[in-house]
Amino acid sequence: MTNIKKRIYCISIYNELFNKINSLNCIPVGLGKNIYSSGWLRDNTGTNISSKNSNYGELTFWFWLWKNELKNIPDNTWIGFSQYRRHWYKNKNKEYYDTNIYENVLKEVPKEWNNYDTILAEKITTKKVKFMKLLKYGKKALIKNPKAIISNYRNIKFNFDMMHGTGILDEAINLLDEDNKKKFREYCKNETSFSPVNMFICKSKSKIISFYQCLFDWLEKCEHKFGLELDGYRNIRRYAFLAERFMPYWFNRNTKVLEWPIIFHDLREEKNNKDNRFI
Repeated sequence: MTNIKKRIYCISIYNELFNKINSLNCIPVGLGKNIYSSGWLRDNTGTNISSKNSNYGELTFWFWLWKNELKNIPDNTWIGFSQYRRHWYKNKNKEYYDTNIYENVLKEVPKEWNNYDTILAEKITTKKVKFMKLLKYGKKALIKNPKAIISNYRNIKFNFDMMHGTGILDEAINLLDEDNKKKFREYCKNETSFSPVNMFICKSKSKIISFYQCLFDWLEKCEHKFGLELDGYRNIRRYAFLAERFMPYWFNRNTKVLEWPIIFHDLREEKNNKDNRFI
């Protein structure tokens, strides 16, 4: 392990999880209306967009961090994010772990990170979709891209069309600057996997600032087009889902990336938490 500092912000919407998150050597970040105890880092002070949390999800904290705290963090610090249900694993080699998340979560900066700028979650594939799910959510997307009946053609674009509305991603990409418009469209068309869940760790403040500037400029244009009156889980958090596809594209294009395992472990249900797995 190295001695380089890290700051991992663990995001939660449940007030009762403060002590558990604190025990993971993470900074507890509370979002939404159900956070009331002291100690939480919040997104509703200073310059903020906390009122948009239902549409932006964890991005409202990204915005707050960018505008209020990022400048005060020492250089050469790994800055990153986890969630109350998803945590960075302690090492690169995935091994069996039990329900004791406190023994298996990342505590120190691994030496393997030395030659990299950014840590992203190991990729998930967009190829594997259960047939019933494909029929339930993918009919319109299949009409637009009938080749996707074959798994090798289920790219990021098809995945987004199926899960969050056919044509939405195309309309959003059209609002990017010319350079990213072309490159991100190619990425969504050619890639059949991506690093999910809006979790990253980066040691360059300047890169994080550049990413946030690009991302939020784009999402502001998207918001003007789509608005905030969006219904249903697959639509209401549209801007978080757009960021989930854009984030791995941007960091892979602009930084040197290492993929790292993430554990699914819900801190609310530790006594009966049988759904432990790597994602």
